[in-house]
Amino acid sequence: QVQLVESGGGLVQAGGSLRLSCAASGRTSSDYAMGWFRQAPGKEREFVAAISRSGGSPFYADSVKGRFTISRDNAKNTMYLQMNSLKPEDTAVYYCAGDFRLVTMTARYWGQGTQVTVSS
Repeated sequence: QVQLVESGGGLVQAGGSLRLSCAASGRTSSDYAMGWFRQAPGKEREFVAAISRSGGSPFYADSVKGRFTISRDNAKNTMYLQMNSLKPEDTAVYYCAGDFRLVTMTARYWGQGTQVTVSS
């Protein structure tokens, strides 16, 4: 069983930056692709970014392309999301996804989420 724990969320002003982390345990994280999703109040969960098992081939939603960077450190079983130039519409609960399948946009494992709030 895989456990994913997010951290790094918080309150930031528009234009600011945050770095989210997702620590994985229970299975070697390099065995599977990972990703980030987010869910704003009253909206469905949406895809943000994904990264392959090796750390290559990052893929982003159009809404965050050029502002967010996904990365991973398999030696630490940790994935990151560097978020720059944050906008109020980025406000959401951000979820880490493990064993992610890009074709179906589904994941086998999920974290509990971390809140990101961007004030205008």
